[in-house]
Amino acid sequence: MILETERLYLREMNQDDFEALCRILKDPDVMYAYEGAFTDQEVQEWLDRQISRYQKWGFGLWAVILKETDELIGQCGLTMQPWKETEVLEIGYLFQRLYWHQGYASEAARACKEYAFETLNASEVCSIIRDTNTASQNVALRNGMMKKDCYTKHYRGVDMPHYRYVVVRAC
Repeated sequence: MILETERLYLREMNQDDFEALCRILKDPDVMYAYEGAFTDQEVQEWLDRQISRYQKWGFGLWAVILKETDELIGQCGLTMQPWKETEVLEIGYLFQRLYWHQGYASEAARACKEYAFETLNASEVCSIIRDTNTASQNVALRNGMMKKDCYTKHYRGVDMPHYRYVVVRAC
């Protein structure tokens, strides 16, 4: 276990999480900000990328487990992401649709923010969110972040404006 909150714990994902990850990444409603659901191959590449991040940085997107049922309900964690001409530490989150609007993303994202500041000694952390993804923008705001700037990413043949929400560690 990496992190624990009142209702959740976060741990590294592994190959045994593939089916649970498919329930998230293959759902077109969950993946609308990515221009559609992933294939099995894309899910595997996503999982492999997280495992590689754990080895490279010691962090990545982690499995979010609901304590009450021991079920993987989402993923939330820290990654290094390109932003304009630099790389930034980002809190990312994706949850099964069944678990939306229950505060789980905010709870997990807050824990990741604390981990970034307290364990990684980061001076700031951000969330990079597509301009049309108001639910994720609201999670960032609840996590104490403010919209700082905008950048257009090109993904799956589409130009996608993204906002970067940022919070700075208190002195």
